[in-house]
Amino acid sequence: MPITSDALIRIAKEHIIQVIRNDKSIVAIYLIGSVLTGDPLLGGATDIDLVFVHDKTPKVKREIVPVSPEVHLDIKHNPRPEYDKPRELRVHPWLGPEMWNPMLLYETGPFFEYVQAGVRDKFHDPVSLLQRSRTNLGHARQLWSDLFMGEESDPPTLLKYLKTVNHVANAVAILNGPVLAERRFLLQFPERAEAAGNKGFANRLLYQLGEEYVDNETILGFLPVWEKTFIEASGRSKVDGRIHKARLAYYKKAFEAMIESGNVTAVLWPLLFTWTLAAFALPASKQATWSSAFKFFGLLDDGLQTKLETLSTFMDDVDETLNMLAAANGLDAIYRDGRRVV
Repeated sequence: MPITSDALIRIAKEHIIQVIRNDKSIVAIYLIGSVLTGDPLLGGATDIDLVFVHDKTPKVKREIVPVSPEVHLDIKHNPRPEYDKPRELRVHPWLGPEMWNPMLLYETGPFFEYVQAGVRDKFHDPVSLLQRSRTNLGHARQLWSDLFMGEESDPPTLLKYLKTVNHVANAVAILNGPVLAERRFLLQFPERAEAAGNKGFANRLLYQLGEEYVDNETILGFLPVWEKTFIEASGRSKVDGRIHKARLAYYKKAFEAMIESGNVTAVLWPLLFTWTLAAFALPASKQATWSSAFKFFGLLDDGLQTKLETLSTFMDDVDETLNMLAAANGLDAIYRDGRRVV
């Protein structure tokens, strides 16, 4: 069967029918992600992103359900109270864009229309855009300050560093769209940066990830050890949900497609992020190859400190971009650095 958006939606609906027979806590289910774009495949593989809303705290936050080697369901489980204040959700940097235009697949009563109406009201107003962006930038600055005081170069530290970079990038990206997709992170960012008025941000983001050391041979050489770490970590009880054996082809095929298309630097974000998530779940004795790779990319020890210094300047320049946006919309007197000042 060809992997089309329609086929993937049918798979989602079939799974939902099975789930709701046994789980009466589900209030609503909606579809988000690449399936809705009409172009879900990257390297011939994709996932189906679903959000299950429960009337009580769900037992798990994330669930991966294999469908085939090329397709799996990626399900987030959210509690209903997270949606109780729809007008506040419109300035939430993740849930707001997520609720803007998903596909409702199931609900047990009035929920979706009410929440979405609150989210969509003034969603694109400059004040709302700025607040969503400022929230991301604020998270980045907090993480950065914690990192700059530390001297560790282990997976938990690098995971925090990568999360900081993620927030900085999304502070720019969500000015013109939803949160960046994981595999397409570096494929999508250049267009978003240009739309925000600073296409130079794309190269600066790549620098924060060690792009100056990247070529096809290097990435191809690292893929087998990344895969070994991924497989070893995928069976661990406390590993992040993204490190699941059903997602190995999802990442690997995307990496291969990026390399074949001549865009090897786009591999960097999903490769480094998933490798760090996997290494984080393993004992120190199994982190040697991860450590060697990150030293090569200039992301450990003195290299990390250098990257933190340039990241500080990057954040300042993103901040200035937001200030300019505020001024262009007559908001600079009342809205700066994420807070009202008059």
